[in-house]
Amino acid sequence: MQSKKKSSGLGDTIEKITEATGIKKAVKAVVGEDCGCDERREKLNKLFPYSKPMDADARELYERNFKNWKDWPRVEIEKQHLMLQMLRDFGGIRHKVSRCGSCVRQNLAKLESIYLNSCES
Repeated sequence: MQSKKKSSGLGDTIEKITEATGIKKAVKAVVGEDCGCDERREKLNKLFPYSKPMDADARELYERNFKNWKDWPRVEIEKQHLMLQMLRDFGGIRHKVSRCGSCVRQNLAKLESIYLNSCES
């Protein structure tokens, strides 16, 4: 029985594929019910989460705070906290505040990608 629930990450997608192809049933027949699939699915979901679209309020928040981030010489700590919260909320991505400029820019690029994908939907 294939799940109709939307995948929250790569683990859910792999589980759907293994169910649809019969691989999951075959593995459980050989290994038993506790094959470790659930733990692997959860770990993969955490490592490779799918983002969810920003709502109108979040898009407005992004536009007010991050629209021109590529022009900034540095990112204030308050902006980093807001960026990290938005990445957690909409990207399922958990990072810590960083002093590494390239790391902060990578996170801003991820947030921009989530924003742009939200505008397309």
